[in-house]
Amino acid sequence: MKIKRSLALLLTGGLIAGILAGCGPKSESGSLGEKNDSTVIKIATQTPLSGGSATIGEAIKLGAQLGLDEQKAKFKELGFELQLVPYDDQADPKKGVANAQLIGSDKAILAVVGHFNSGVAIPSSEVYEKYAIPMVSPANSATDVTDRRLKTVNRIVARDDFQGPAGAEYAINKLNAKKIFVVQDKTAYGSGLAEAFKKAAEEKGAEILGFEGITVGEKDFNGVLNQILSKKPDLVFFGGIYSEAGLLIKQAREKGIDIPFMGGDALDASTLVEIAGDAVKNTYITSLAGDSTKSEEGKKFIEKYKAAFNKNTESYSIYGYDTMGLVLKGIEDAIKANDNKLPTREQVRDAVRGTQDYQGVMTKVSFDDKGDNEFAKVFIFSFKEAAYPAEFVGEVGQ
Repeated sequence: MKIKRSLALLLTGGLIAGILAGCGPKSESGSLGEKNDSTVIKIATQTPLSGGSATIGEAIKLGAQLGLDEQKAKFKELGFELQLVPYDDQADPKKGVANAQLIGSDKAILAVVGHFNSGVAIPSSEVYEKYAIPMVSPANSATDVTDRRLKTVNRIVARDDFQGPAGAEYAINKLNAKKIFVVQDKTAYGSGLAEAFKKAAEEKGAEILGFEGITVGEKDFNGVLNQILSKKPDLVFFGGIYSEAGLLIKQAREKGIDIPFMGGDALDASTLVEIAGDAVKNTYITSLAGDSTKSEEGKKFIEKYKAAFNKNTESYSIYGYDTMGLVLKGIEDAIKANDNKLPTREQVRDAVRGTQDYQGVMTKVSFDDKGDNEFAKVFIFSFKEAAYPAEFVGEVGQ
């Protein structure tokens, strides 16, 4: 009796196994689900998606998303499924570091596109280095971002020790500024850029009448503007973000300060015009982002971006796109070098750093041994009307 029962169970088990084998997942579809032969590869973005810097942070994320979406089919053929994982660093170093820890713990994430704020990128990248996750920034310009010589940290844009002098040269030679008042927001980016501008301006013979700091989030700039009024400079240079710059410029014009204002790439956003209004006229910016309307490929990108997100591009939209393209090229190279198998983070890190002569839509990239782009440029724009983008007036190669 025991033998017959055991035989019946064996036959029943075999029958069930056969049924399951016959009805298991197919390459197309089946009654028990669909087979997925792809291995997931995630790319994280870390940018401010909320707060005062959200305009540019969102633009970088969307540019990166467009770049990733366009290559999903290509990676599917290689056996991999691409996924974008966006993180909101809120332009806050503590939040950026906390996010970086989460990114590090997700083993499917092989690279990071980010950040916008250098003060967030610097501490966050220490975490990336620990996890060997390559970071490529479409916007960070502070010298300390790459001067620490971390193996994981790269950027496709110019450094502040090049952007600052480029602005000083234009202010003195083109705008005839001899007496300059400098204001900065006390962040790694703002103070670093302001210091680089100040040093270069002094070397070129300009007199710096003041070097004052404001606080991020501040709304009333009456104190520093009264100092500017009393000093009577030819030009005001601001190192900081568009959210404070717009208010500073608007309040300055209301006080009768009609001299040129100049700032760095973090002023290159449509929100600057929204905040400052007509007061933005006679403002100049040194941007790390070029004018995407100057090439046919750039115009095509603008159209694709508008069609995908129903939004106009911002200065760094196309740099998010180019950065994602470079990252995916590094991952693809690492896959091929690894016998078409999933590469390690270290392999991707080294492939990204080894990038030479990568041609994006907007910029060409070759990384040096610190992760700086040898082809980075600074572009000069002028707001002659209360309209964005500003008018392109020149560029300087690094």
